[in-house]
Amino acid sequence: MVKEPVMSEQDGRSVIECSSLVRIYRSGKLEVQALQGLDLRVEQGEFIALVGASGSGKSTLLGILSGLDAPSAGSVKVAGRELAGLTKRELLAYRRETIGFVWQSPPRNLLPHLTALENVALPQTYLGTGRRARRTRALDLLETMGVQYCRDRVPSKLSGGEQQRVAIAVALANSPAVLLADEPTGELDSDSARTVLGALRTASTEHNVTTLIVTHDEGVSGQVRRTVAIRDGRIATETLRPGAGRAAAADPDAEAAEHESFEYAVIDRAGRVQLPPEFVQPLGLRDLVKLTHEPGHVGVWPSEDPAQAAPAHESEV
Repeated sequence: MVKEPVMSEQDGRSVIECSSLVRIYRSGKLEVQALQGLDLRVEQGEFIALVGASGSGKSTLLGILSGLDAPSAGSVKVAGRELAGLTKRELLAYRRETIGFVWQSPPRNLLPHLTALENVALPQTYLGTGRRARRTRALDLLETMGVQYCRDRVPSKLSGGEQQRVAIAVALANSPAVLLADEPTGELDSDSARTVLGALRTASTEHNVTTLIVTHDEGVSGQVRRTVAIRDGRIATETLRPGAGRAAAADPDAEAAEHESFEYAVIDRAGRVQLPPEFVQPLGLRDLVKLTHEPGHVGVWPSEDPAQAAPAHESEV
């Protein structure tokens, strides 16, 4: 019997909640602000992608959510637990019990001298799970990920895609509330990447785990219902694809094409909004723009001659 995470206090609420999150790195006189008041909410059971250019802050955010880094200011809650101020012991328990993590490099996720079955069973020992229960849980997870035939193989005898699917099973071993994946398909060919993405979707749906994937792969971001884009240390835009990620296992390309996508700009607490380049550049919007109140929306106009220009962006109010 597969044990699922208990979220009694969190059901119907945000599992991940970041508020005015700031992360500043200092080296001598140099100061880099990787996150600049980032706000993010992720609901129970969501399967989302986090995208952004190098240096945008997405890896910093993932490090904070995983408990491997700490914010300089702001609040970050995961499964109802405020991470800022946790002791080393509490952070260790958080990493073991609340989150699962999959690294980009397949060999980094597994101990090379252990078989796939032993790798999945190992994390359960930290929670005091009995030997028989560990084995049963590990076998169930390997079967769910479609790699039960790899149970007695060490990682060097597995392909990259097989290693990543075993790694997902390892990440699920202690029934986490949140599964974080850092470029999980970045070193795989297209067929293996699709299989691993399907395994992540299975983890989200069958094991009731909220899944956040950091990726540059448009094929990945196109298969999730919600894609969050980070720019300059803040959430800039979100793309919603109604229906995506629910029944895409059989034919992801056909499923993605079936549903229209919608892009949204995010207004932060200070009222700032970042418009996507594809909305701004064609109209030459820069520096000063004119705002107008329109019925049911706000118009953003080029400042030179707004009466003759088309609205650059409309947002519902």
